[in-house]
Amino acid sequence: MSTVPDHFALFGLAPRFAIDLAALEAAYKDVQARVHPDRFAAGTAAERRVAMQWATRANEAYRALRDDGQRAAYLCELHGVPLQAESNTAMPPAFLMQQMQWREALDDARAAGHGADALRTEVHAVRSQTVAQIAAALDGAQDHGAAAALVRQLMFIDRFLAELDGAQAAAAQGAEH
Repeated sequence: MSTVPDHFALFGLAPRFAIDLAALEAAYKDVQARVHPDRFAAGTAAERRVAMQWATRANEAYRALRDDGQRAAYLCELHGVPLQAESNTAMPPAFLMQQMQWREALDDARAAGHGADALRTEVHAVRSQTVAQIAAALDGAQDHGAAAALVRQLMFIDRFLAELDGAQAAAAQGAEH
């Protein structure tokens, strides 16, 4: 293991958005079994250090490939299209309007102390559509620029879902008291 393979090669997977998560899990366990630092406990300091580096790399690669957004971002970057999420915040006007509507609906749900379930269902449906569009852009059209734009939208959606989860948890906690 002298050269550093990309995440997909590390696990023997084709570099595609659509991956078999069970195959990823099995490959991850196999790699971890081979490079886990405990296997090198009696080895030299250099062997232990290399084992730790490979185990860390396997963990990072597994986390990236297991997550739709991170896997898509990684594929874009592998093909020379970085997301530039911090500097490229341009979004289609319809998506921005949708974000505003969701925020208003979340504010209404917070004020009422309920009503976020329908919003959650809607946002999850849009997330699923966005993931399908990413898959089509990456695996079908090989349009990594379009995929990168969709991944940036997915990042917004995921942040909003996290905010929605927080609001629902706060509402549930407030209802208990």
